[in-house]
Amino acid sequence: MNEKRKLTPALLFERFCYGCGDFGCNIIYTAMSAFLLFYYTDYAGVNAAAVGTIMLISRVFDGISDIVMGMIVDRTKSKHGKARVWILRMCIPFALAGILLFSVPASLGSTAKLVYVFITYNLVSTVVYTAINVPYSSLNALMTQNPYERSVLSIFRNLLATAGTLTINMVTLPLVEFFGDNAAAWTKTFAVLGILAVIAFLLTFIGTKERVHSVAEISGEAESVSFVEGIRSLFANKYWIMMTCVLALFFLYYAVNGGTTVYYAKDILGDKNLVSTINGIYNAIQIAAMFFIAGLVKKFGKRNVFSLGLILSAVGMLVLEFGGSTMPVIVISSVIRGIGNACGGATIWAMVSDTIDYGEWKTGHRTEGLVNSACSFGYKIGNGIGSALLGIILEIGGYVGEAAVQSSSALFSIRLCFVWIPIVVFIACFVILRFYNLDKEFDGIIRDLHERAAGK
Repeated sequence: MNEKRKLTPALLFERFCYGCGDFGCNIIYTAMSAFLLFYYTDYAGVNAAAVGTIMLISRVFDGISDIVMGMIVDRTKSKHGKARVWILRMCIPFALAGILLFSVPASLGSTAKLVYVFITYNLVSTVVYTAINVPYSSLNALMTQNPYERSVLSIFRNLLATAGTLTINMVTLPLVEFFGDNAAAWTKTFAVLGILAVIAFLLTFIGTKERVHSVAEISGEAESVSFVEGIRSLFANKYWIMMTCVLALFFLYYAVNGGTTVYYAKDILGDKNLVSTINGIYNAIQIAAMFFIAGLVKKFGKRNVFSLGLILSAVGMLVLEFGGSTMPVIVISSVIRGIGNACGGATIWAMVSDTIDYGEWKTGHRTEGLVNSACSFGYKIGNGIGSALLGIILEIGGYVGEAAVQSSSALFSIRLCFVWIPIVVFIACFVILRFYNLDKEFDGIIRDLHERAAGK
């Protein structure tokens, strides 16, 4: 329902609890991105190239499991709803799987260690993480049909997700040091972090409520949507197609740009330690800007705020590229980019949720799980392509890690990945969003759905 709810402590608490879900998810997601390979190579004694191959293969399984989990969510019926029940069921397995991930037995031989890595990595990324993240991503659309409230929930999601990332980045290595700075210390560290994740997920389960039901459910005619019908419904949903393309492009940008930051700082700006300055300012501004995005969304709509963010992000890149490597330029660039990314982060997932209502209006099928899982599959493909593209471009450019001075072609490849590919992505997303008119159509769609539910 397109309900209006007064701002009360209970509403603020529910928003916070919703955001806690992505805080919990990021405990493992950030750990896998930032520390897992380091743990494997420096503490567990596993070959880096072999691990990279395992991670690449696992992406295929991960994408398939997303779709499967989306169908499971759509078919779930419980007293706790479709999505929340999975957060309750999977929070403890999530924590245990994270501990296993950082517990490679030292007594195993090289081949046995790779087998252990393959099993535990896929247990986490393909099974457990998917089984809790897909339902969590579906929860926004199940909590409310109010477009403004969905945007606010997305803001809280991004705030708490960023807080989770910062927490892992700040406490992981100090905890490992505290527990003895050895392989066993990583297991103990993720036992502590696993408990933190469980608490965060339980807050999400306890503090949120699923209020939205399909027209078919309200009228008592609900029936399971087959996989083929679900896929047909997706591709009949033009706005879902647009948002999936935008997500794939955006995560391609994250992979290419994020992976190049250290190279850009070291070889273009001349100091690799500037990575912390660039990312620190960027993240801090992104968090601060989130508190002001809701007002912009209410006045201008999600699409326009997202489009503004794309423009600001491109401008921030150009400032850094042409302004020189002085500290004031780095700060200005990071501030502009942080505001730009806040605009995207505050709107993108709420826009995905809105496509669910459009899909139900267009096709008669409401598939929160399948929509979010298919979007997840799309952005993981984009992330995978971006990671591969980064390595290929650096290799073609002749980048040599040990070289004191990089060749002009290597420097160009770094600039291409850090600045110009992201700008192309921003332009492509901006063009796609010109065709996204759901903000204007949404109220009429919700009214029509309510009339259908009432039998009018």
